[in-house]
Amino acid sequence: MNLPNRLTILRIVLVPFFIAAILIPFPFHYLAALAVFGAASLTDYFDGTIARKRNLVTNFGKFSDPLADKILVLSALLCFVQNGLCDALLVIVVLFREFAVMSVRLLAASEGKVVAANIWGKVKTVTQIIAIIIIFVLQITKEILLMLPLDPAIMPSVNFIFFIIGEAALWISTIFCIISGIIYLIDNRQFISME
Repeated sequence: MNLPNRLTILRIVLVPFFIAAILIPFPFHYLAALAVFGAASLTDYFDGTIARKRNLVTNFGKFSDPLADKILVLSALLCFVQNGLCDALLVIVVLFREFAVMSVRLLAASEGKVVAANIWGKVKTVTQIIAIIIIFVLQITKEILLMLPLDPAIMPSVNFIFFIIGEAALWISTIFCIISGIIYLIDNRQFISME
């Protein structure tokens, strides 16, 4: 197994640690989750860069790299729903898109073709990563604010403002998710047979 594929596998291996850091409440657990998420996101950057520069692009990499991205991002979104940090409807939209795209990939694979992610898929992933980082930064900021000698009466307003900012960032990324899914389905419509 080459280095880019190992990095992709590492990204998947980091997911349980990432989930634990989000869901197990300990001081600055969102900071720990952000560190793991950052490391996992860097593997996404490096696996593709190394594969292209060293001509190590493989069918395994074309299939597993976007799958690893989906596992990481959807884990974050589902944990955010559980912690009350994002709307479940948003996650349903993202899941619908991911299942539709994965279905086309499976249909293509059944015909011996491997369909790599397009530029819109990469834009979608980058906007999702940015939105997730924004939510982590907001939660870390909130934890710092709770340590300061501030009037506790301001915290409901802070929580509301932070939730709106996080939701806006996630919905912007979800718009790119929808656009990329539509373009992907149109570009690969030859694999979808109605017969």
